[in-house]
Amino acid sequence: MKTILKAGIILGVLGEVWSYLFIGMGWHKSPATANLFVPLVILIQLIVLIWALRQTAAEGRGYGGQVVAGILISLVASIIVLVGNIICVTVVFPNYMQDMAAMTEHALLAAGKSQAEVQQLMDMSAKMRTPVMQGMFGMIATIACGLVLSVILAVFIRAKHPSGQTATA
Repeated sequence: MKTILKAGIILGVLGEVWSYLFIGMGWHKSPATANLFVPLVILIQLIVLIWALRQTAAEGRGYGGQVVAGILISLVASIIVLVGNIICVTVVFPNYMQDMAAMTEHALLAAGKSQAEVQQLMDMSAKMRTPVMQGMFGMIATIACGLVLSVILAVFIRAKHPSGQTATA
């Protein structure tokens, strides 16, 4: 469990460091750079999971144990992501939500939507544009991505003979 907790904390902290850097650099304000956020978060999660699952495989976890370990790591990280995101967009970068709304509105207008269509879409999405909802989306995405990555990685990174099992000839 020590490896799982440590890896979850590392994953959550690295994800939040990336969030703070991303927003601090103003990359969230442009559609061209805003699309960099998610792929790099997934890359961070992939690297941490590979590192952690190698350790848990050495501890004797087979396929199922590795999938569970990856999910638990992601669950620990998701709690940090939730809290960190709320602090990030309410305390450290209080204009983040307005910046994102402005960027979205500009992108919709640039895509040829009418002002009425844009206003309707912005009104519909307003309930989802809150710090808590953003944090919840980050939390859910961290767990979902952890599940998918763990299912795939566990095929390759697992104990050949999990603890409690003997090899057959």
